[in-house]
Amino acid sequence: MTRRTVIGCVVAAGAAALFARLGVWQLHRLAERRAFNAQFEQRLAAAPAPLDSIPRDTALAKYRRVRVQGTFDYDHQFVITSRSRDGAPGVFLITPLKPDAGARAVLVNRGWVYSPDASSVNASLWLEPERTTVDGFIEPMPARTRDSSQSATNPRAWRELDYARATAELPYAIEPYSVVELANGPRPVGAPTRLQLPAMDDGPHLSYAIQWFTFAAIALYGALYLLWLEHRGSG
Repeated sequence: MTRRTVIGCVVAAGAAALFARLGVWQLHRLAERRAFNAQFEQRLAAAPAPLDSIPRDTALAKYRRVRVQGTFDYDHQFVITSRSRDGAPGVFLITPLKPDAGARAVLVNRGWVYSPDASSVNASLWLEPERTTVDGFIEPMPARTRDSSQSATNPRAWRELDYARATAELPYAIEPYSVVELANGPRPVGAPTRLQLPAMDDGPHLSYAIQWFTFAAIALYGALYLLWLEHRGSG
């Protein structure tokens, strides 16, 4: 066997081993994701709990169902920009809610509103009764830098939720997560389009694993092809 064939087979075998290892790693990631999904699906399927029973640890609170009674603070309402729905531009309306029980307010994502520039809306058209009961689920609110969330032209337009910015700008303490309000009965006057429960999918891990295993098979085929050429040349 020539040195060239030996080197080619060693390289191909090494590449196949690496690709196979990456494929196995993606399968492990898939199993982890499915385990997380099962946990989150269980939380989303549970009956709504009072806000004061939700853990302040955002990892433990994520996707828990919650019901909170309180008063909307429309004076400090703002929007999250560039949120499309069925291809249409829009925003999310974020309104602080002061609970009847508990010292901390919570930011409520009341839903989606059409906006031609995906940035501004006439907030006076989207006022629900101030006294309300919100049914929804918890979403963590990252503490980003203020520059990453701030709009240069509209202080009431945020690019994304930002716990650090919210605590700095609101005149009261807030929870470290937001509540995404879900539809509960007929749509009230002034209510935006409520969001849906998050979909728990497998992500791209299975397709990535198949790709890596395919690359491994191609590398092994290359090694076998080199051996075949060597055998044919020596025959």
